[in-house]
Amino acid sequence: MPTPYLHKNTSVSLLRYPFVFCPKRRRKVLTGNVALRLKALLEEKTAELGWDIVTLDIMPDHVHLFLGTHPDVSPTQVMHALKGSTSRVLRQEFQGLQTMPSLWTRFSWVSTAGNVSAEVIERYIAGQKTRD
Repeated sequence: MPTPYLHKNTSVSLLRYPFVFCPKRRRKVLTGNVALRLKALLEEKTAELGWDIVTLDIMPDHVHLFLGTHPDVSPTQVMHALKGSTSRVLRQEFQGLQTMPSLWTRFSWVSTAGNVSAEVIERYIAGQKTRD
């Protein structure tokens, strides 16, 4: 059975972060084809960088992403890589997003899964769809 731990020559790690990030002015633009394309882009970019998406939920005005990374990558680097690449492609492909000054706010929320179990975080993210 595969282990979630990342094994390197001199270390073993399991770093998972829950992220929340929003479109500029929390506009409800992450719907329909934009949401589908954003999901595909996030999956492509994280696979390219060797990161593991544990849970991904795209709401109309924000994104919940529970992600496993390498120990040499900071949460700031994660957000920079994901927001930058997705913004560029989405704004090229969807005319309605070009009218926004930028797609993403500079704000993002990140925590560690240390104080709260991963299971609790996954249930929280899954439960967000049932909220109004």
